[in-house]
Amino acid sequence: MNLLRTFLAVYRAGAFTAGARMLGLSQPTVTTQIRSLESQLGRELFERLSRGVAPTPFADELAARVMEPLDALGPVSGGALFGESDAEPVHLAGPAEYLTHCVMPTLAPLVDKGVRLRVAFGLTDDLLDGLRAGRHDLVVATLRPRGRALAAVPLADEEFVLVAAPSWAERIGPRLATEGPAVLHGVPLVSYAEDLPIVRRYWRHVFGRRLTCRPTVTVPDLRAVKEAVVGGAGFSVLPRYLCADELAAGTLALLDEPDDPPINTGFLVQRPGSSTNPHVALVRDHLLRSAREARP
Repeated sequence: MNLLRTFLAVYRAGAFTAGARMLGLSQPTVTTQIRSLESQLGRELFERLSRGVAPTPFADELAARVMEPLDALGPVSGGALFGESDAEPVHLAGPAEYLTHCVMPTLAPLVDKGVRLRVAFGLTDDLLDGLRAGRHDLVVATLRPRGRALAAVPLADEEFVLVAAPSWAERIGPRLATEGPAVLHGVPLVSYAEDLPIVRRYWRHVFGRRLTCRPTVTVPDLRAVKEAVVGGAGFSVLPRYLCADELAAGTLALLDEPDDPPINTGFLVQRPGSSTNPHVALVRDHLLRSAREARP
């Protein structure tokens, strides 16, 4: 039991030293206990980095199995390791669309545990800079950060789909299957940004060619892009999670259903061993668990 508690503290803190502080133990003691657990399991649990540690896939699986039972035993044993009521707010940041659609509806269990959250929206590069500067505790990133200064674990995959309102789909959908993407050149394109990053990626991945058309409407919020397309303004490429309800209701239609759609992996990123706030670990574990449970 003690070895698993030590493992979970290091897993949540992202470093032996920070985990030792949370447990009230010395860093050498924590290191010895982790090595003992690794020896018993016959598996490596953490990759040792220049700053902190990164959990192995086996450690992710072990944490998912033991965190809830150990947290539940905390009050019985008199421990308050992961639930201090006076903890500081957790600063979470990420893309507005993902946090709004996939994270905010899941927050009730965290609120019930007394967690306070401060949520910010932004672009990945800016948010990672803010994470390095200490303005955020956790960042949902659309790409894995370079280097080892930040610890990143895969959070969720998003599939991109080519969509339009049913009126457009009826006119161009059948032609797209036989004539290719050139049939879309006369159709208004609604995009997240002027340089069309999402649409260009879809064109390269699915059609194997360079996108040449220009956007008719740009708006820096995929939710607004979706609403414009639902209203008949044109076509776009959106994450499936964002438009699944509209596709099911028939207010949006798929223009294309490739066997190998573009997929982008989002990452949950933090500074290894940088936080002594136990609620950061609670939020991190909750986001990973919620994303895992949402997978089809």
